[in-house]
Amino acid sequence: MALLKKTKSSQELGVIKKRKRGASLQAKKSRAGWLFIAPFLFGFLLIYLPIIFDSIKYSFHEIDIIAGGGFELVWVGLGNFQRALDDAKFVETLMNGLGGLILEIPAILLFSLFIALLLNQKMAGRAAFRAIFFIPVLLTTGLIADIDAGNILGDYMGSTGGDIETGGGSSGVAEIISATDLQNLFNNMVVGSELAANVTKLVNNIFDIVNRSGVQMLIFLAGLQGISPAIYESCEIEGASSWETFWKITLPIISPMILVNAIYTVIDSFTSGSNSVMAYVNALYKTGGDGNVISSAMAWMYFLLVMLVVAAVAGIVSLFVFYQRKD
Repeated sequence: MALLKKTKSSQELGVIKKRKRGASLQAKKSRAGWLFIAPFLFGFLLIYLPIIFDSIKYSFHEIDIIAGGGFELVWVGLGNFQRALDDAKFVETLMNGLGGLILEIPAILLFSLFIALLLNQKMAGRAAFRAIFFIPVLLTTGLIADIDAGNILGDYMGSTGGDIETGGGSSGVAEIISATDLQNLFNNMVVGSELAANVTKLVNNIFDIVNRSGVQMLIFLAGLQGISPAIYESCEIEGASSWETFWKITLPIISPMILVNAIYTVIDSFTSGSNSVMAYVNALYKTGGDGNVISSAMAWMYFLLVMLVVAAVAGIVSLFVFYQRKD
């Protein structure tokens, strides 16, 4: 009996030692994680957080210039938010941005998924094609984007009134199709003119869609490569067609990536430099005076709207997300 007790105690001590070792390993991993995000945390706490607090404070105050120099803040409550809502141009720009988002999100997701499916096939030069489709993401960031913004040829190609040789004409150089052409195409179909106009807008905006699909394409590609080939082999043995395999296997497995890409696309669209609402708020801020506090109120209203749209998109897409069990 004494021998059994000693054996049990030694086993218990061994289990305790193993638990301590496991806990220390977990603690090391946690410390490593905090170490990796430490630069962001310091930058956020020291730089961004004070700016956020000042922005919130300005949105509830008015700026009163003191005669001797300087200024003081006068509490106005929700007055700046009311003045922002009374700005008809701001409301119109906001509504137009939301309307464009309804078309852009599905277009970007469908295009990036289509390209990811093509680039996931076995073919010669696959890595080069992947790099080519991701190059626009690099070219539209940082200094390259600023250089491109001053590109005269790009501005001319994006203009709506000019002929290359004569300098005249009413058709845009960058337009691929027009609403009239689509209306003639849909003439014998029960299709309204608004659909033709929306399709025209998407096709003529294909350059921007390609530029904003690079990150989503990589995420979809990573999800496609994570699907086990054994699943496709089983489908082939069972006689499933490629169409059935896509809808029954591929699409459900990559549905979490669709959720991620949808949220990313919404945030990217709302915060891009070409966003009309962002441009309007920045222009109002640069006017100074009351424009500073009103633009702060507009920015926070815009932020809350973005969060609502993100929550709505996440809630809708989550209804169709399939999470594969690993056990």
